[in-house]
Amino acid sequence: MSDTDSFIDEVTEEVRRDRLFALMRRYGWIAVLVILLLVGGAAWNEWRKAQERDAAEALGDKILAALARDDRAARAAALGDIDAPSPQVDAVVTLLAAAEGASENPADAAERLLALADRDGVDQVYRQIATLKAVMLPDTGLDAETRRTRLNGLALTGGVLRLLAEEQLALIDLETGNRAEAVDRLSRIATDAEATAGLRRRVTQVMVALGEELPDLPAPVQGGVAVSE
Repeated sequence: MSDTDSFIDEVTEEVRRDRLFALMRRYGWIAVLVILLLVGGAAWNEWRKAQERDAAEALGDKILAALARDDRAARAAALGDIDAPSPQVDAVVTLLAAAEGASENPADAAERLLALADRDGVDQVYRQIATLKAVMLPDTGLDAETRRTRLNGLALTGGVLRLLAEEQLALIDLETGNRAEAVDRLSRIATDAEATAGLRRRVTQVMVALGEELPDLPAPVQGGVAVSE
């Protein structure tokens, strides 16, 4: 390479360096701003996660403290005083409070559960569990037709609580003197492949008590939802 070519290369490199420095002086603040935004965003995200974690831990402590009370009435009252941060959490707290208060005041517990079942913005599974728990409580004052209407809607959904709703409908059939329909329901439950071992055992015991012949039973499904077992 000649001295002339070397000189031209050096001049070109200097020009490029001068242009780079000029661009940095003009637009360097943008890069600094982007870095600050990224660092600030990460810091805010970590702070928000910490706040949510602290809030969840505080809520858990309140629930545990409520459940540690000496009697059911006190536990139900303490759970009712908890201010839930979301509809889903409130649904869980309501289910717990109703379970604690059911023995002292089943009518009030059923009313709270049915109010939860009709509430908008709550996941369907919580509404279904609330419905089933409400109609299963004794001495609530709910008549057979009200309970049947609630359970029919639950049994037709095809959800995980379908067979438990059918079981309660069979018991209502027996309560209202419709033995044939009750036996038919019990038989369908007993032969349903999705029936758990506990559910199948209960319905077959009722059929035996009624003097009915048991159908051929399939193997029970594993891992079924056991709400009332």
